[in-house]
Amino acid sequence: MGTFIYDNTPAEFDDRVLAHLEVVVSTKLRRGESFLLSWRNDPLAGGGRDAVWMSANVPVLFNYQGERPADLDTRAVERLLRMAHSPGGVVAPSPEDLRPL
Repeated sequence: MGTFIYDNTPAEFDDRVLAHLEVVVSTKLRRGESFLLSWRNDPLAGGGRDAVWMSANVPVLFNYQGERPADLDTRAVERLLRMAHSPGGVVAPSPEDLRPL
């Protein structure tokens, strides 16, 4: 499990999910495009959902538990980038949502 930290708010994600989010977030912010990012919280931690407005003027950290970069599914990245342009923004996928390579 890796950790995504945005504006001092941590959220834990599977390393492979986090790698996909890193590509999408860095692409959008590099272009100067703000967007909504949301995720479902672990039911064991109380459940619910969090959402943050991603903006280039707020520090973001992607901290991976594993040492090797995760394999990316380019179709999943493209899907997430399309979501980023929608009113609902990006909903972080679960590990099961990312198809096997």
